[in-house]
Amino acid sequence: MIAVEVVEPGPFASIQDLGRPGYAHLGVPRSGAADRGSLRLANRLVGNPEDAAGIETTLGGLRLRAIGDVVIAVAGAVADVARNGVDYGRNAAMSLHDGDELSIGTTTSGLRNYVAVRGGVDVEPTLGSRSTDTLAKLGPPALVAGTRLRIAALGGSWPPIDVAPVDDRLPDVVALDAADGPRADRVDDLGDLFTEIWTVNPASNRVGVRLDGAGGSVRPRTDLGELASEGIAHGSIQLPPSGQPVIFLADHPVTGGYPVVAVLTEASLDRAGQLTPGTRVRLRRRG
Repeated sequence: MIAVEVVEPGPFASIQDLGRPGYAHLGVPRSGAADRGSLRLANRLVGNPEDAAGIETTLGGLRLRAIGDVVIAVAGAVADVARNGVDYGRNAAMSLHDGDELSIGTTTSGLRNYVAVRGGVDVEPTLGSRSTDTLAKLGPPALVAGTRLRIAALGGSWPPIDVAPVDDRLPDVVALDAADGPRADRVDDLGDLFTEIWTVNPASNRVGVRLDGAGGSVRPRTDLGELASEGIAHGSIQLPPSGQPVIFLADHPVTGGYPVVAVLTEASLDRAGQLTPGTRVRLRRRG
């Protein structure tokens, strides 16, 4: 059997693919990788389909041991990546022989890394996806030390490149592009959302990124009455009565009663999945 064994999972590690779309009417969110672009890149580097299941880590700290020979790549947040204790680097395919170890250090910019193994992590799918959903409690459990993950066989050609340098360092203030949402009219001045410099709250997780305003908050209108519960899209920016917005990520609830005042672009949604507590954020309005 070809597999990888989790020696140390770090603060939180789970299996993720591109999610399980099409079940919102049953109350099931899409889930999947919080930064889908990084998972796609890691998969391409080892010749996998972009939607193959890999490992999503949080703040680094992952150690894997190869059982058999495998080809592996790490993309996403800035962190030291080593093979048997020797620096190797991110965004590049590497070979691990039986007993070799891969390690990811603590992230220095960004939050999540994605580990792809040629063939993909082969666990039993739930509703067509191998993703761990932390809200709906679907899919495989979070990874713990001693977990062995079987790797599927993969035929076909190797990718034409095995290195893809990416400047994925986050600036001091991360800009996220967003268009007006379906309930943009339920705030006194939506422009306040785009002029504030927000700070990522430590209570953020795979469900959503909570933003705190240093100089005030967006003021919801009080003259329109209560909003009925309605569907929420991936990347929605919801505004609770506190006026402190929440960006919904992969494991978000599919309905809610607070107004969705803006929605992130796809590229910005990937960046939102890399935000660490304390990061400053500016929202840019897009038509």
